[in-house]
Amino acid sequence: MSEGHEKDILKPKNVWEEFFADKRKGGHRSSAEEFLAMEAREKLFHLDGGRTLLDFGCGAGELLVYYAPEYEKTIGVDFSPSMLEEASKRIRERNCENTTLILADNKTVWDKLDSSFDRITAAGVFQYLTYQEIEDFISNASNYLNKGGKIVLFDMLDPRLYPLWKIGLFSQDKSVRKFLYKAVYGVRNTISTSLKKRPKDILGYSHNPNKIKKIANKNGFEIICVQSMYYEYKYHAIIFRS
Repeated sequence: MSEGHEKDILKPKNVWEEFFADKRKGGHRSSAEEFLAMEAREKLFHLDGGRTLLDFGCGAGELLVYYAPEYEKTIGVDFSPSMLEEASKRIRERNCENTTLILADNKTVWDKLDSSFDRITAAGVFQYLTYQEIEDFISNASNYLNKGGKIVLFDMLDPRLYPLWKIGLFSQDKSVRKFLYKAVYGVRNTISTSLKKRPKDILGYSHNPNKIKKIANKNGFEIICVQSMYYEYKYHAIIFRS
């Protein structure tokens, strides 16, 4: 066996990086600009100002182009080349001249930054990271956060609400038949993905707010968790120093 081939086998694969390698949409509930504008306004409310912003996992830039006019400098980061290609198109179309894009993941992004920020944010991203990876991110982010800055993690999957959403509890059609169908489908999908060694849930991991609070506190931060306006099963974690 060649040394190069052996390294390829030993190196763990990032299933999420593979999944998003050719994706061009961020997975929002709706791709309509009216919806994206509303979602961005909610998130800008929680970001609550600042002059510089790092948007980690910016995806196709659906929200980034709404953030940009509110900041002097914005940087979007994503590990998917196809997503960044779409983000670049949006940025050009909106004339967001204050915005820069970087190809990186949660481990490599820090070596590619040359400044600190008032706000470091991510939306619908941390469901793809483990608790340890989240702790590492918050620890690293604290070194690039200006005085009075905030780390705002949007759209975290709530383990108390997410299973209820999956079986259709928040749906307008709440028939018993539909509940049973979704429950059976969920079990079948879990077995199938386990056999194929694929992620059990394409939406990733759910994270208990209390565990995120402990991670934030461990790194010297306070935290406020609020429910998302547009995703019934998600919450936002607003992390700051008093």
